[in-house]
Amino acid sequence: MLREPPAIEGYGGGGFRVGGDWFAGSVLILDDAARLWPVGSLADLTLEALAPVIAQGLATVEFVLLGAGPVTAPPPKGVRQALQAEGMGLEVMDTATACRVYNMLAQEGRRIAAALIAI
Repeated sequence: MLREPPAIEGYGGGGFRVGGDWFAGSVLILDDAARLWPVGSLADLTLEALAPVIAQGLATVEFVLLGAGPVTAPPPKGVRQALQAEGMGLEVMDTATACRVYNMLAQEGRRIAAALIAI
């Protein structure tokens, strides 16, 4: 049974406050838990970095909310194609907007993963 999704309580200064814990660096929220994510920019985004999301499958993750950093830019084509092949949607926006959208969608009970690049 999944826990209540953690809220993103703050961001900036190179990290995030999620569910009362500070994460210095980028963060991945999956399975209603946050963890450090080794992606510092879109250039670092690989299929390996999203392997935990893909492993969960569509039953757990209907789409990935990608906070791309300070500006919105498309992720690498291979990443987009891999998520599409799994039937998962991908929404890309700047990280600040992604944090706000995540909090709203998590409270609605949506099955999302948040992949957030630190700003």
